[in-house]
Amino acid sequence: HKRYLVTGCNGQLGYDVVRELNKRGIYDILNLDLDDMDITDREFVRKVITEYKPEYVIHCAAYTAVDKAEENPELARKINVDGTKNIADACKEIGSKMVYISTDYVFDGTIDKKDVYYPGDKTNPKSVYGKTKRDGEIAALENPKTFVIRTAWVFGINGNNFVKTMLNLSEKYDEIKVVNDQIGSPTYTVDLARVIVDLINTDRYGIYHCTNNGFCS
Repeated sequence: HKRYLVTGCNGQLGYDVVRELNKRGIYDILNLDLDDMDITDREFVRKVITEYKPEYVIHCAAYTAVDKAEENPELARKINVDGTKNIADACKEIGSKMVYISTDYVFDGTIDKKDVYYPGDKTNPKSVYGKTKRDGEIAALENPKTFVIRTAWVFGINGNNFVKTMLNLSEKYDEIKVVNDQIGSPTYTVDLARVIVDLINTDRYGIYHCTNNGFCS
């Protein structure tokens, strides 16, 4: 039986990745969250990965607070770039496959003559968060067996998301004001988890874009 290691297992995506693996009869999983493994602790990360020797590492842990990253660029970088590098280096050492979850924030939002971004499009992150996630991609790809999956507007049962925020606000207010100049593709973590597990069973390494169909403001 192949062994899996999942970081960020209590976040919305990590939670559904573990559920998806379980659904497929896979229980040989090391589920790690911040309390179990600080990904910025290089020696500890190496120790955990080289001792457990997972065939697959699904790296869902990240610093995802876009606005807060502007105030805490060092922390965002430490987690998204250095933390990812620590994992990728350990994966490379033992020859394991890795999935790194990235974001549409690696782009600048200006699209010419088309409605969607393709994996080969030029990245141009404008935010601290986007820059750290792009640098995290580069670090992850240092491991030759890496899949980078860029997604957007993630929502799921576990953790916080826009949908839950709106539901909570709707109980308190009759009217809610929300920005409407952002366009994106809301993506359900259950669907995304399925794609991740399918993809990791191939050897088609590289960068992928994965969201649900359609887009809205």
